Amino acid sequence: MAKLLVLFALCVLPAIATAHFAGNPFLVKGKVYCDTCRCGYETSASKYLPGSLVKIECRDRDTSRVTYEVEGVTDSTGSFNILVQSDRGDDACDAVLVKSSDPECSTPNSGRDRARVILTRNNGMVSDTRFANAMGFLQNVPLASCPQILQKYQEAEE
Repeated sequence: MAKLLVLFALCVLPAIATAHFAGNPFLVKGKVYCDTCRCGYETSASKYLPGSLVKIECRDRDTSRVTYEVEGVTDSTGSFNILVQSDRGDDACDAVLVKSSDPECSTPNSGRDRARVILTRNNGMVSDTRFANAMGFLQNVPLASCPQILQKYQEAEE
């Protein structure tokens, strides 16, 4: 009888605990900005883009086949909050820029056009909230003040 009780504790109780959390959606949070100096990163001159379209895209790690997609729109501060309804297990998931709300700042910045997000509970993370790195679009024509702005960043590095 003791062996049966131990077997029950080792096999059934973890399954019950996991089933409790399986229904909670993940919340992916992030920001979308316009790189007004076309320097490849956020600066004091960057502006955040309300109304831009972002998606969460998950792919099978072996086949690269898309297994899940959901879209969202940035709010008035350029922030997005996208619910993902299920644990994505071993899928590789990214927040991805889809469309800018500003036609003068609509070229996705290569390397800053997607952000990896871990969407599984099988990694020790307790919270259902995940944070994506900020993603950016490049402005068509840099601001005239960009050389002065970028000079400040160079001085800070020395």
